[in-house]
Amino acid sequence: MGTENMDIESGTANQVEIIYEDEFLVAINKEAGLLVHRSWLDKGETRFAMQLTRDAVGCHVFPVHRLDKPTSGVLLFAKSSAVARSLTEAFTEHKVTKQYLAVVRGFMPEQGTVDYALSFKPDAIADKFANLDKPAQEAVTHWRRLAQIELPFAVSKKHDTTRYSLMRLTPETGRKHQLRRHMRHLFHHIVGDTSHGDGRHNRFFRTQYDCARMLLHAQTLALSHPVTGEPLLLTAKLDDQWMRIMEEFSWVESAKN
Repeated sequence: MGTENMDIESGTANQVEIIYEDEFLVAINKEAGLLVHRSWLDKGETRFAMQLTRDAVGCHVFPVHRLDKPTSGVLLFAKSSAVARSLTEAFTEHKVTKQYLAVVRGFMPEQGTVDYALSFKPDAIADKFANLDKPAQEAVTHWRRLAQIELPFAVSKKHDTTRYSLMRLTPETGRKHQLRRHMRHLFHHIVGDTSHGDGRHNRFFRTQYDCARMLLHAQTLALSHPVTGEPLLLTAKLDDQWMRIMEEFSWVESAKN
């Protein structure tokens, strides 16, 4: 289901792509660079997924999970606090399956699991009064390689070519920046990640492919409907920058696997 919230004055600035809606839930395809909700860390921001979705559907919406600002893809909201509580429990109890697409540096093995606890990373402002002695939290991510490519460009001084892999990442837990930090831990940084990535590869994609975004996309969300119990599979399409890379690397069909 697609819906546009057209504001005559701001035009496409207030559009939000709705991929599912019923009387209890609404899911959107969040664009990269869009905050989920207002944050005093980003005081300059004026567009937020929560407000855009509320305006599009005409009622208050409740966030039940998060996507990092540079990550695109499926973002689910509840239309009532009761449904929000139910969905939050489902996420906490690992009853929701999230699958992401990512482009990472290097050739990764065909499949595997990284079980690597992640320490609490405080934000200088947001977590000013947080307990800094929190123990590392269990964090598990499964991966499957969908495609790979070797390009005739020397991005690093060590090699005459550079390699990338298209990965499907399935987090079993939901820690802050989990996928980004796990890929860095494996030395397969996600392309475009300015916090946990490799600047050389980020610059290469910006200059060579005009791709400035982080190549991490929440492609699917699978869950049982919190009210009807029916199985739901929510899918978010890739944006133009993603598709340009997929076509350039002949990966379009691989992403469907």
